[in-house]
Amino acid sequence: MPVKLSARNSLKGKVVKIKKGGVVAGVEVKLDGSGDMVTSVITLDAVDDLKLKVGDHVSAIIKSTEVMISKP
Repeated sequence: MPVKLSARNSLKGKVVKIKKGGVVAGVEVKLDGSGDMVTSVITLDAVDDLKLKVGDHVSAIIKSTEVMISKP
């Protein structure tokens, strides 16, 4: 059964790196099509629960109440 979410920004890609720290992990995802990278910081428990590993196809789901822009 597909999961329904309120977030509308879902980017598909492949996990290329998982860097584990003491409590969290940085998960780097190479996006399909563009080859751009997205990095997410998630708990180690989430990495284990999802059984994430390099090479997995995933969706990076982005939900934000703010998007900030900076210009030099």
